Amino acid sequence: MFIVLLKFSSNKGQASQFMEGHKEWIKRGFDDGVFLLAGSLQPGLGGGIVAHNTSLSDIQSRVNDDPFVAENIVRADILEITPSKTDDRLKFLQGVDI
Repeated sequence: MFIVLLKFSSNKGQASQFMEGHKEWIKRGFDDGVFLLAGSLQPGLGGGIVAHNTSLSDIQSRVNDDPFVAENIVRADILEITPSKTDDRLKFLQGVDI
């Protein structure tokens, strides 16, 4: 699974111009069954996504398709986590190999 941190860059002021495309990109991630969670980094630092059921190369490609990333509104950091212990509610995240 992956945690994607989308931290605002100096182009943050242009976010409103690309917000609709960014929202569509997030929706596509959920529709494709890759994104589990998306939300804001506080206080107003950017956003974060939890993704699974994908490979590193695929998540990198997907993140590069985000208009916010393409327009340098955010800088993306992708962290890969291999869950070894989870709460029972998150057991589906263990042993996912793509």
